[in-house]
Amino acid sequence: MPRIDLVTLVVDDYDEAIRFYTEALGFRLAEDEPRPGGSRWVVVRPGAGQDGTGLLLARAAHDAQRARVGDQTGGRVGFFLHTDDFAHDHARMLAAGVTFLEEPRHEPYGSVAVFQDLYGNRWDLLQPARH
Repeated sequence: MPRIDLVTLVVDDYDEAIRFYTEALGFRLAEDEPRPGGSRWVVVRPGAGQDGTGLLLARAAHDAQRARVGDQTGGRVGFFLHTDDFAHDHARMLAAGVTFLEEPRHEPYGSVAVFQDLYGNRWDLLQPARH
């Protein structure tokens, strides 16, 4: 298997999730197709190319799924967004209203700061160290 193509992220609303991931995080909307019963197949991907793993934004369909929105990893950082320009992307995300839970840190493995998506899922913004 060459790579993981999609990871499902359970959301409350398709359109608000699309806005957050495209406007605040700079992802692009790769797919948005209607499905039976009012659901949609919505995929956002980071960057301009097709190489990055995409997020399948899946609207919660019942109470058990709604209970997972924003806490899919039990409060741990569950998603890692790599950047080539940490300072630029951190500033752009702050200006777009993204909530960072800490100040940027410079670790041996790179520059990193934890942020939340619009539902509370924790992410790392990470620029790996160059070796």
